[in-house]
Amino acid sequence: MGLQPRRILVTGASGFVGSHLLPRLAAAFPDAVLLTPGFDVCDRAAVDAAVYAAQPDVCVHLAGMAAVTAAHGDSDRAWQVNLHGSLHVAQAILRHVPGCRLVFVSSADAYGRSYRTAARVTEDAPLAPMSSYGATKAAADLALGSMVGQGLRVVRLRPVNHTGPGQSPLFVVPAFARQVARIAAGLQAPMLEVGNIDAARDFLDVRDVCAAYVACISALDELPPGTILNIASGEPRRIRDVLTELLRLAGIAAEIRIDTTRLRPDDLPAAAADASRARKVLQWQPVTPWMDTLQDVLDDWRGRVVQEQE
Repeated sequence: MGLQPRRILVTGASGFVGSHLLPRLAAAFPDAVLLTPGFDVCDRAAVDAAVYAAQPDVCVHLAGMAAVTAAHGDSDRAWQVNLHGSLHVAQAILRHVPGCRLVFVSSADAYGRSYRTAARVTEDAPLAPMSSYGATKAAADLALGSMVGQGLRVVRLRPVNHTGPGQSPLFVVPAFARQVARIAAGLQAPMLEVGNIDAARDFLDVRDVCAAYVACISALDELPPGTILNIASGEPRRIRDVLTELLRLAGIAAEIRIDTTRLRPDDLPAAAADASRARKVLQWQPVTPWMDTLQDVLDDWRGRVVQEQE
């Protein structure tokens, strides 16, 4: 049956992943109280008060600046949110509810240059981030891991890119889907400017990621503090193929132009992670067909485009 928590605190619950995770948590733990107070993780006093009031036995820390481009554009804010915000949450837990288990959502982006050394990185690969976002997540990952010695009962999850309905166009799949939907609706010329679409990345459906988070909570009694788990498909997909599939699903054709200003000389040709540890200890694996994911993202943007016209 696994752990049945009584009070689950979710930070960042109003975000993209949170909107998918809360219904999953309610279904998996019907007797648990789901706590979603709105507070700025950068405000130490607000975090402290929220954790004290919530008295959770499990905390899922989702809150963060998740877009690589946003973190690059405001790196100071990214460090405050992703590193210091995470420290505020962990420190408040140690002060007020030291028995609380913390599920920290890190990122497989933290592996960075380690992707050059293996077709699929494992949890033992060095963290070698190549972006401000990856650096902030790596720092928080390491910082919280170091707090195990102070009694922090943390599990660190490192998900790969995940997408699904409701995601911001700051991310590649919804960015493509939005443009494709606009072209199909006659709101945009049939031309897309893109960056390096020959790169390959590991993608998951957000619903599979949320299933992994729920499975992690159920398994917390068996996971030693400090545990690290990759959440991944292990299958790199070419960005070009993602765009081609979205165009096919929409039944349209469009010219694709490479914008050289969007190319980075140190861009990774491929990045994928090995999630065999999570598959074993969580009894989890992704189940959503990739084409279903793309269809759902495209349908979501078709609806949003209609709303933009009204």
